[in-house]
Amino acid sequence: MTRLSKLGTTLGAVAATAYGGSILLSPPLSSNNHGSQLSAFQQKIHDPAAVLPSRQVQQSSLIGSSSANPLDILVIGGGATGSGVALDAATRGLRVGLVEREDFSSGTSSRSTKLIHGGVRYLEKAVFKLDYGQLKLVFHALEERKQVIDNAPHLCNALPCMTPCFDWFEVVYYWMGLKMYDLVAGARLLHLSRYYSTRESVELFPTLATEGNGRSLRGTVVYYDGQMNDARLNVGLACTAALAGAAVLNHAEVVSLLKDSVGERIIGARIRDNLTGKEFDTYAKVIVNAAGPYCDSVRKMADKNVRDVICPSSGVHIILPDYYSPEGMGLIVPKTKDGRVVFMLPWLGRTVAGTTDSNTAITFLPEPHEDEIQFILDAISDYLNVKVRRSDVLSAWSGIRPLATDPSAKNTESISRDHVVFEEHPGLVTITGGKWTTYRSMAEDAVNAAIKAGKLTPAGGCVTNNLRILGGEGWDPASFTVLTQQYVRMKLTHGGKVVPGVMDTASAKHLSHAYGTLGERVAAIAQNENLGKRLAHGYPFLEAEVAYCARHEYCESAIDFIARRSRLAFLDTDAARRALPRVIQLLAAEHKWDKSRQKEELQKAKAFLETFKSSKNAQFYDGKHN
Repeated sequence: MTRLSKLGTTLGAVAATAYGGSILLSPPLSSNNHGSQLSAFQQKIHDPAAVLPSRQVQQSSLIGSSSANPLDILVIGGGATGSGVALDAATRGLRVGLVEREDFSSGTSSRSTKLIHGGVRYLEKAVFKLDYGQLKLVFHALEERKQVIDNAPHLCNALPCMTPCFDWFEVVYYWMGLKMYDLVAGARLLHLSRYYSTRESVELFPTLATEGNGRSLRGTVVYYDGQMNDARLNVGLACTAALAGAAVLNHAEVVSLLKDSVGERIIGARIRDNLTGKEFDTYAKVIVNAAGPYCDSVRKMADKNVRDVICPSSGVHIILPDYYSPEGMGLIVPKTKDGRVVFMLPWLGRTVAGTTDSNTAITFLPEPHEDEIQFILDAISDYLNVKVRRSDVLSAWSGIRPLATDPSAKNTESISRDHVVFEEHPGLVTITGGKWTTYRSMAEDAVNAAIKAGKLTPAGGCVTNNLRILGGEGWDPASFTVLTQQYVRMKLTHGGKVVPGVMDTASAKHLSHAYGTLGERVAAIAQNENLGKRLAHGYPFLEAEVAYCARHEYCESAIDFIARRSRLAFLDTDAARRALPRVIQLLAAEHKWDKSRQKEELQKAKAFLETFKSSKNAQFYDGKHN
């Protein structure tokens, strides 16, 4: 099994061995060719007149392939890695298709920690175990962290993270460790880390406890990592890939793989459109299996006897009100009493806290266990001067991390936090493991492997290193002022009267960050189609977003909207439930749903929200959780 990755900015041809075969990276293009190739795709993707192909057009492109005229690459899985593979391959001039059983980012990619991190813990291991491999991981992640933030500036930002120190040894230890992190980051540094006294720390983080458990706070060390809106970044990648020429199709499930006449090579897949039930065949020279936790299921379609490579791990997160953490400052405790890492970060106007790391079964809708929620609440309560209450939990969710093992290894010590790429069956390349931060380089490695496996001839090399995703080109943090000054939120009253509403700062900032430069298109719908009402009290999501996402972001169900086009289900389960009837009404108008379909959507969405264990759908007895 091989992991192909870059260290620093080293370029060139790299060879590695994968299951007895070799995977070779393509030689680099000349800088002139590379620049013109990048420029051409930047222009195509960010053309103001560019329109995403409809879902029907995308499906027709997949159906239109044949054994005589196959796609170059068919990607299975629409998470961060799969969408990244589709974008990378399409921008190399290859014919690409992507299918996703549910929705883009419906699995692990929407249930992350929301951090784009360089891996400060890997640095600790590298130093104390003199492990060069761990150091390479840190270099690589820091490089990719900078690229993710640069390529999606509207959806990503630098976030200061505070580490509390309760004795002077901790102050020196963490300060030196984080200064080394700064040093390793070099030119990719977001901001310098620094020490704050106890008084300064409390000014920056008012809910931070200075006394407790017989110890006193000696100060804090603050360092910077990146933060993102993960699902919207994933949707942006899929839509960017579509504009670059990839045929992307959500709610399309692979039911079997197609083999050649002698059964030696995978040549395509049988696909079912889960919205209509219709099945069709799509042919491709290479299949890239990027199905995350489900990649073993895909591998077993090729050979039912293969050994599993996925070792699933559950990560639970909870959402708390904004007053738990100040805006613009996170809290990270590197080692709790039982040795785990916990954090509490501001995110989209609320506080996200986590995380757990425990063995789990693979299931499509993982649910957080009550003891995991309680562990997080107990862990953060040791560091706060406010009462931490179960009743404050607005939403809680579980995500499955697809940790990867080497199927040829004899023990489980090969479980990796890094990614693996391999072709064990001709025509089927699998990529799995890794983390959000390195999705782009994972995709690059997978496309390189696919080119080798299918003897493909791309028009150019990889350009995603500097390719801004949809909405990112020309965006800056002050872009929201244009929306505030130039648009109003027209809305219908209960009496049917149209009244103008102010495009307030909160709504304008939300549209600007969620959609980038395309926020103006959403604001125009709010103004011109009387869709300026908010969907939920206390949240900036507008009715116009439902219409926009249905038309331009392949939003095909109520769950697609409340969970991934907006993040309402993740931020506040109860608010999402209250917004559902209006969301369904708006989607019905866009997709021409009958009453039966609307009823079905409501039932499915309510069942989906039941898996988010907020205080509203947990059971209490005498004020305590039962």
